[in-house]
Amino acid sequence: MRWITVIVSILPFLAVAQLQVNEVNINALKVNPDIEVGAEQLEQYLPMIQGKRVGLVANHTSLVPHRTGYTHLVDTLLARGVGIQAVFAPEHGFRGDAGNGERITDGRDAQTGLPVRSLYGKTKKPTPAMLADIDILLFDMQDVGTRFYTYLSTMHYVLEAAAEEGLPVIVLDRPNPNGFYVDGPILDAEYSSFVGMHPIPVVHGMTLGELAKMIVGEEWLKNKVQPELIVIHCKNYHKSDLYELPVAPSPNLPTMTSVYLYPSLCFFEPTAVSVGRGTDYPFELYGYPGMKYGAFTFTPESRPGKSLRPKHEGIVCSGQRLTEFGSFYFHANKRLYLQWLIATYNEHEKKDDFFTSASFFDKLAGGPSLRKQLEAGTDEREIRASWVEGLQDFKSKRAPYLVYPETR
Repeated sequence: MRWITVIVSILPFLAVAQLQVNEVNINALKVNPDIEVGAEQLEQYLPMIQGKRVGLVANHTSLVPHRTGYTHLVDTLLARGVGIQAVFAPEHGFRGDAGNGERITDGRDAQTGLPVRSLYGKTKKPTPAMLADIDILLFDMQDVGTRFYTYLSTMHYVLEAAAEEGLPVIVLDRPNPNGFYVDGPILDAEYSSFVGMHPIPVVHGMTLGELAKMIVGEEWLKNKVQPELIVIHCKNYHKSDLYELPVAPSPNLPTMTSVYLYPSLCFFEPTAVSVGRGTDYPFELYGYPGMKYGAFTFTPESRPGKSLRPKHEGIVCSGQRLTEFGSFYFHANKRLYLQWLIATYNEHEKKDDFFTSASFFDKLAGGPSLRKQLEAGTDEREIRASWVEGLQDFKSKRAPYLVYPETR
């Protein structure tokens, strides 16, 4: 058994940023090849949808593994004679080729000819008209385990609309690649939005199947409606398992390292700091023009399907590339990394310009507390202390809905 200790200097101007990462067992970071996702359990859900008019809520991540590779769920079902009436598309579209925040329009899928009904455009919740020709809804998407990733919000509205129309929902579960820890502030209900709808922490440690059960069980749907919910669970999955995604879950999370860094770096989105959109390393770096202590330089450029008009487009930025750090830190320490945010705010020369949208930052953080703590110069220890009670309450509340063991 081989062990390593990683020493990383992320921000050399701060002593607190000289990090010694906890020892990591390299053997424990190997991918678990025995995991079977919900979509593989065809024998469980095919009998429920045969002969039914099926609405498929899916995207490019809805892949069914087999011995020689992957097929898309829509192709797998069509080949078995399932009557798919329409596909419902989330952010980034059914084929995953739309950029961040880009409106998705209704249309037809070029490969199958199926109608595509957008859930990320003029409406985010299926309307009665959109469900009029549907008997049952099948939901299958790969999440990344953060409150502000919008596939979770899409699932919420699908469950709500299904309950209102009396339709059952089958959720085909998939592992959470960030499922090995729970951290961050709990959402204040007053700050609920499409980038955070539920009173859960930023990193919740649950799969979408577990969350679907919690959303229904805790009566978080409008008017406390109760859909008929069926979850097809993964097999051989433990939350501590390293699960490597077969395809990028969205255009700007192209690597597993970016998936691990995303929960910590996303706080920079409504600030003057770039997270690398429009570069070869989105969510693997951060910086801005003139950042004094950045040893890595990058220039964001527009990239169709990934980043149009990215922050600081065409301007050379200085910053830090975090690829190596992100590969180890989160598995070793099981918590968000806050020093990038704290230190960058403290060192930014124009404090009034740091938050480009204070209201959107508050939505991502689940309320104004984190922003106010940054503005007041609160240190990391105090910030984390303010989360403790909420995280303890959340862990207790989520316990009845957990399906997968924490460790092997």
